[in-house]
Parts: sequence; C-alpha cells; structure tokens
Amino acid sequence: GENHPASWFHEYDGGRAFYTVMGHTEETFQDAVYQTHLLGGIKYAIGNNNLDYSLATTESIPPESRFNKEVLDFNLLEPMELDEIPGKGIIFVERRGAIKLYDLESNTTKLITVLEVFKGNEDGLLGVAVDPNYSTNNWIYIFYSVAGDVSKQHISRFTLTGEQLDLDSEKILVEIPTFHKCCHSGGSLEFGPKGNLFIAVGDNTNPFESSGFSPIDEREGREYFDAQRSAGNTNDLRGKILRIKPEDDGTYSIPEGNLFAEGTPKTRPEIYVMGNRNPFRHSIDSETGYLYWGDVGPDAGAPDPDRGPHGIGEFDLAKEAGNYGWPYTRGNNIAYNDYDFETKISGEKFDPNNLVNNSPNNTGIKNLPPAQESFAWYSYVKSEQFPWIGEGGVNPMVGPMYRAKDFNGNDTFPSYFEGKLFVYEWVRDWIYVLSFDDDANFVKADKFMPNSEFSHPMDMIFGSDGNMYMLEYGQKWFAQNLDARLSRITYNAGNRIPVAKISKDKEVGSHPLTVSFSGADSFDYDQDKLSYAWSFDSDEIQSTETNPSFTFTESGTFTVNLTVTDANGETASTTTKVLVGNDKPELSIVLNPEGENYWNGKKVNYKVIVTDKQDGSSIDGSINAEDIKVTYDYIPVGRDFVEVAMGHQMNEIPEGKTLIEGSDCKACHAIDIKVNGPSYTDVALKYTKRDKSYLVGKIIKGGSGTWGETMMSAHPQLEVKDVEKIVDYILSLNPNKKKKDIKSLPLSGELTFDKHERSADQGTYILMASYLDKGNPTQENSSLSTREQIVFEPFKLQAEDANAISKNGTRAMGSGSGRFVGVITHDSFLRFDDVNFKNLETITVAALYNSDYQYKGIVEIREDGPEGKIIGQQTVGYFHPKKRKKEYYEIKVHPTKAEGSLCLVFKNPTNVKQYITRLNWIQLNYKH
Repeated sequence: GENHPASWFHEYDGGRAFYTVMGHTEETFQDAVYQTHLLGGIKYAIGNNNLDYSLATTESIPPESRFNKEVLDFNLLEPMELDEIPGKGIIFVERRGAIKLYDLESNTTKLITVLEVFKGNEDGLLGVAVDPNYSTNNWIYIFYSVAGDVSKQHISRFTLTGEQLDLDSEKILVEIPTFHKCCHSGGSLEFGPKGNLFIAVGDNTNPFESSGFSPIDEREGREYFDAQRSAGNTNDLRGKILRIKPEDDGTYSIPEGNLFAEGTPKTRPEIYVMGNRNPFRHSIDSETGYLYWGDVGPDAGAPDPDRGPHGIGEFDLAKEAGNYGWPYTRGNNIAYNDYDFETKISGEKFDPNNLVNNSPNNTGIKNLPPAQESFAWYSYVKSEQFPWIGEGGVNPMVGPMYRAKDFNGNDTFPSYFEGKLFVYEWVRDWIYVLSFDDDANFVKADKFMPNSEFSHPMDMIFGSDGNMYMLEYGQKWFAQNLDARLSRITYNAGNRIPVAKISKDKEVGSHPLTVSFSGADSFDYDQDKLSYAWSFDSDEIQSTETNPSFTFTESGTFTVNLTVTDANGETASTTTKVLVGNDKPELSIVLNPEGENYWNGKKVNYKVIVTDKQDGSSIDGSINAEDIKVTYDYIPVGRDFVEVAMGHQMNEIPEGKTLIEGSDCKACHAIDIKVNGPSYTDVALKYTKRDKSYLVGKIIKGGSGTWGETMMSAHPQLEVKDVEKIVDYILSLNPNKKKKDIKSLPLSGELTFDKHERSADQGTYILMASYLDKGNPTQENSSLSTREQIVFEPFKLQAEDANAISKNGTRAMGSGSGRFVGVITHDSFLRFDDVNFKNLETITVAALYNSDYQYKGIVEIREDGPEGKIIGQQTVGYFHPKKRKKEYYEIKVHPTKAEGSLCLVFKNPTNVKQYITRLNWIQLNYKH
C-alpha cells in the first residue's frame, strides 16, 4: 500500500519475533540483537523487546496517475538547456545555435535568434541561464563555443527585451581556451543562492585511445589526450564546476569559499570543484547551497587490475569546494594506475589522499587537494550498492532539488517532494527522486513516472508556476528528432479523469453484422464507479451497458463512441471503427516439410491458398492467381523488411491514405489538383524522405509561408506515428519515383536456400504472400487486404541467451543485434542446452572485436559441460590499433551423441587475464 505497511519475522536461538512496522502486534524475546534495517523505504530498528518507531517514515512517492506529461513542442534540433523568463515563458537553446522561447500565454514556440557558433564535435550553443533579477535588468547568460579558427568557449551576458536579443550587448564574462578536438564540452549554467553563477565545463580531452581508462598520455604532441592538463590542473578552467558572482558592469567577482583563494599561485579562483570528466548537468539546493551534479564516466567495459576500474558514472555532492578525483579516481575513490603510454607499462595506483600531478602538460600546482567520493556511482552492469540504477549505458544527470518556498505559493507538487533531488539517466531514459537525511546522506531512490516514455532527458527545471519543464534530446545523436521535445509535467491533487477503453470481437464483416463490445477495461484512478454511454451508428446514446452488443444492418464504415463518466462528472471518450459490408479474405501458406529454420542447400515446397467469402477461392480459380502476390527474398544481416514489403503495396491500402480519408485533410488538399493548399503530388515533388521530420512537425503544428500566405491548420490531435504514415503515403505519390516491379512467384513451388552462401553473413529468407479483395461494389473504400509471411532463420543462438555463462568476469554487453558476451578470459564458458547434434557439421562463431586491444586464445567446442568431450576447436584473436571488426569462424565438429548441451570453453593458460574474444552469436550448420 502507499504507506508501506511492511511486516517481518526474525528467528533467533529458537525464539521468534514478529512485528508489523506501523505499530501493530509485537511478539518479542529477551535476547534480541539490536539491528537497523531498511525495508521498502522504511528505516526501523529492533532489539531488547523494543521497536523504534521514531526511525519509521510513512512517505511514499505519489502514484504516476497523478502526473500528466504534456508535450509543448517537438521535432527540435538538439535541444540542450532551458530556463524560465519570468512572466513570459521557457527559454531554451539548441546546440547548432538557435535560441527559442516557448510563450506560456500563446502556447507557441518563437525563434529569438540563431547564434553563429562552432558546431564541431560536441561543441556549439550549450547552456543558458536567466539572471535572478531579469525582471529589472533583462539579462540572460549564454555558454557557447566561439566560431572561427581560435578554439575557445565564452560565457557571455546578453540583454533580452521581450523577444529581441541585442547581440551588441554581449559582455564576455569568462573565456575558456579549448582544443577544437573531441570531446567533453560540458556547458551548463545554473544560478545558486546569493546570485552566484555555477558553470560546468568538460575536460576537453580525447578518451578514445585510452582503452576506456584514464587519459593521462604525457607523450609530446599528445596534450589533448591528457586530462591532467585540464581536469587535474588547478590553473585551468576545464573539467571543473566554476562559481562566480556576475557584476552589473559585465565583470565578475569571486565568492568566498571557492577551492583556491584569489592570488594563490598557479590556481584559478573561479574553481569551485575540480576533477570532473564531463559534468552534465548540475543543480544547487536553494536552501543549503549544496551543489549536486552528474559526471559522465569513461568507457572501459571491465576493470583491469593494471589500469583501473570499469567505466563509472557519478552522482556527486559538494557541501563545500573540493577535488573529485578525475583523471586519477572515480566513484568512491577507486584509483587508476599511473600508466606509461610509451612503454605500455602500468605503475602504482594513485593515492586519493595524496594526488600529485607530475604531467608535463600541467601548469598548476602539483600537490592536489584530496579526492572526494561520489554519493552514488555505477557502471554498465547492475550495482550492488545502488541496484535501483539498473544496467545499460552510463550518462548520469542531475535535475532540480525541490523546495516549495521557491514557488511563491505555487507549489503544485505535494509535500513528499520537499528536499528531494531529481536525477535522471540520458541513455537509460529514467528519472528517480532521491531522498536524503538531515546531513545530506543518501537514503533511498523512488522511480518517477516509471511507465512514461522519456527520450534522452536533457534538462529539467521547476517553473515559477510549480510545474516541471523538461527538454528531451531524442534517440538519434546529432540529428533533428521527432521525439526531441519540450514537455510540461503537472500534478493533479484532485479528482482524476477516468480512462475509456473499448474492446470488440469483430471489426469487419458482411451485413447484418452483430458485434459484441466491452467497456470493462475502462477505469478510474480514484476508484469511482463509472457510467457508460455508447453510440454505434448515430450521434444519439444507444446503450448505457458496460458490455453491449449491436447489429449493423447496412453497409458502411461506422464510428463507435464510448463515453465514461465518474462520480464527480469527469468524462473521457474513445472511439473505434467497424467496417460493414465485406469480409476479410483469408490467406495461408503451407510448407512441406514444415519448419522455419534453414541450412545450406535446404529445399522446401510451398503452397499459397486464398479464400474470400465474396470473391471465391484460389483453389477453384474463382480468385485469379494473378491477383495474389507471392515473393521470396533473401535479406542480409543489417537490412530490414521494408523493400520486401514494398513489393506487396499494390495489394494493400496504405495506412496513410486511410488516415487522410478519415481526417479533415481533403478539405484543403487533393492528390493531383490544388484546392486550398498544394496537391499531394506537388508536395511529393518538393520534398524527400530527408524532410520527413519537418513535414510531420508542419502537419501537427501548422503554419504558413511555404506555399504562399495560405495558413495550414494545426493538427495537435493527431499522433506522431499516424502523421508519419500520412507523410510516407504523400511522398510515395512522386510521379518521378521509379516503382520497383517485383515479379510474383506461382502459388506453389519449391524454395532453395542458397543465396546466403554468397554473403559473408547468414541473413534471413522471407516468403510473403498478399491479396487485396474486390470490396463491396456499392461501398467506397471497402476493399480489404491480407498478408502472411514466413521468416526462415538460420540455427543461430545469441551468446547472451546461453543457458549458463561462467561467473569469472564474463557478462552481456551492447544492445539490439549488437549484444555480445564480453570480458572472456581463460576458462570462461557458455553453455547451450537441448541442442540437436544429429547431422551437425560445423558451427559458425561470430565475434565482435574492439580496436586497440590484442585479443588472443582458443575456443573449444565441447559436449555436455565445460569438462565434456572436445568435438572441435579453433584459434581466435584480432588486433588493429584503430579499426573494430566482426569476425566469423567456421569450426568443424564431430559430435558423438544425438542431442544434449553444447559448451564453448575459452582458453589462454599463458595469460589468464588476456581477453580472448567478444562473442556475438553461434550458428549451427547441418548436413543436407
């Protein structure tokens, strides 16, 4: 329940204690050992017949149904950071130079200007902050990479009056010299108490030739591979979070309490915290002044005792100025080795309490402040200390600390959030709310809106209205993404709107057609009893039952509406469509022999059968074989089914066309003639698939100017996925686009699996058949299509799906088709159960090799387990200083049994720490 009424029992020396946390029955015993526990977010203690309720808490995160995420704008181009213009709206910046304002009164996004910036690598327009006294001075602060040949970053102040940015008003507060080379630009601005501006700056260091460990390359000419010259340098502003006090004349002063006092030789007084890799994002608690931030970690897939830890991301807290260790330590002060990049020899591990920067690239002091620990840290695999973080990519960010006093009475979020910190993961797409005790020690984490979709959350703030505003970058890097958006999250403390849902047992059929409907899946978050109102073939209410039936006696396409109403009168509606007057055709594909796996030279007989209640059957010829499309294609690995499906479009009604016919589009557009707006053909001639995101945004947002002054209506009621289908259909109408004519096969025949033999990889074969019926001659747009396909796959087993994987460091990594098992060393093994050995001739092993590492070893194929009989083996390995590679090994095997477990065992007894390979999949190849 919401108050976590947890219970437990504890046995001790045959005695038994039973407690219920919220103060119910207690059964105690004399010799109980005092213990402190944390269960479900409740801290409690037991001992000496006592239960310490003072440690208990009943708070719990409000249910997700009380929050609403509203998309305010989307299809943004790399949005980076946002802030609020008091009384006006939300200002946000995009990496390629755009400064935009979402006007909260008109609910529209306005382009303020586009700054000229350097956009290479991760640089560009990176950060924005609004002056705390904006209402009187109209100042905003911009963090950007300067265009031109000189590589540097500026933190500048501009005057923004209304929607006009005065470029001539620029006052450059801070200039940061950089390299125009990859990576880690940082670039975040946040104001804290007393008007102090906190500036997060990345270490501007190339990480890619350090094997994911500490980049401390001290060789001549390798300065930008050495983070000791930036993050570890007390005389450099990179790899830091700076703290300054902007002054009215465009300069700044240094607040008391920064890491180095003004005038300290070989230091910069602007530094508040140092030893960061890419601090991205940060926030300041308005009550305590404490600084919180996320620091993106390096890429080492596994720890190496001679180099350092695996890639660690950090959630950090600074109650006062300090050094957070990079490039010498990560997380809870896990140290790297002092590594010589010339000799490839590792030295001793760095001492977190006695860090010495001896790099020739260091211009600061040598003896550094001691390294501070993170309050939470994690890598790619699940953390034992912080299991709530999960597993996956590593890109920690920190959002705001909620303080109700900041909203002048507009604190719309409940008191649960008081003093809690929002943190989020850019790669893993989650948001958590963290609780701390009175000493700012981390206590627990609650997932925020766990069932909602977040697409690489980029920045978030609480506005003065008490609502949360969030930027999402979108899933594709360095691109304009439809899911790159500005959203508002609100909290509903009162009655919640119910949710209406319809299910039905039929959606098409000839008349008379009786359809059973159900609204039973509708629900109310507040557990109110719902009333139901149905309309089937008119605008009038025709039923108030929960599960009504209705008989449609005439042909047509009918929109069925359900409205549900809760006890407080709040309503919700939903619709569904029923097509009456035609029956859907049936299509089947029969195989002989059956089975959807293939091997070299395999042959299969197929037969396609189509029957239709109105049209007839392909068996007796009443349905012409020429009207049935049959194709057989080979799709190499990495390609999709789109091209195959294209050959069947003649037998299918494009979803985009159906969506257009059901909307108001026809009031302004036609296929080949201009109505109020351009014809679809003209649109298809003007744009290509590269413009798809723009067109989707145009349809939903509306606008004018492209085709004259005619205004295009907005369609905010349409979902993005539906508009994408509309755009696909419109672009397909280009008369200059060649339509690929794919020859249809006969309705029966023989398939041979031999095309993969000419490929370096074994892909997929697809047998596909489709038919579009004649429809109801008295009813427009009543044709129905059907399509079936059989996908033939090789006998391929994904490495991460093995029934058993050894625990000596081996683990699953990567994502999608690129998933692999890595960290494979001597005696690592993978076991696959229930394998058919009969006629097994060879096994193909697919390995994914990284660059800049010498992989070497032997893979043994064994029956049963890791100690079983060897039935085949192969030397494996790869090395290239810059190129990754996917390698395939064909291993001949000689099984001695018909079926059982198959085990891959990896060997390198001369170097048990040596990585042998990274296993993607294995494929079983049988004789035919």
